[in-house]
Amino acid sequence: MRKNSVKNTRINGEVQRVLAEIIRGEIKDPRIAPMTSVVAVEVAPDLKTCKAWISVLGDERAQADTLAGLRSAEGYIRSLLAKKINLRNTPQVTFIQDQSIAYGVDMSKKIDDVIGRDQEKGGNV
Repeated sequence: MRKNSVKNTRINGEVQRVLAEIIRGEIKDPRIAPMTSVVAVEVAPDLKTCKAWISVLGDERAQADTLAGLRSAEGYIRSLLAKKINLRNTPQVTFIQDQSIAYGVDMSKKIDDVIGRDQEKGGNV
C-alpha cells in the first residue's frame, strides 16, 4: 500500500476524528487541558503504529501536563479506539506535541514588531 493512498488517508482522518472524541469526552484525567486538539494523525501502512500531533492552548506547564496525561492513558485510549474503529490492527498511538500554532503566533508577533518599528522610523510599508 502506498503511503498516501486513498485508504490510508481515510484511515488517518477517521483515527483523528475518533481520537479527538476520546480526548474530549472519555478521558477524565485532570492533567489534560480542556482546549486540547488533535492536529494531525499519521497511521503506518501496516496499521501497527500511529503518530498523533497534539496542540494544547495554554502555557508550557499545561502542555507538558497534557502530554504526560495522554501518554499515561495510551493503553486506555487504544482500547477505546479498538471499540470505535473496526481495523485489522489497532495502532499503538504515540502522542507528539505540535508547536506549529505557537510558532505561527510567534512569527506573526515578530512581523508586527518589525512593521511597527519601520513605521516609527518613517518607512513605507
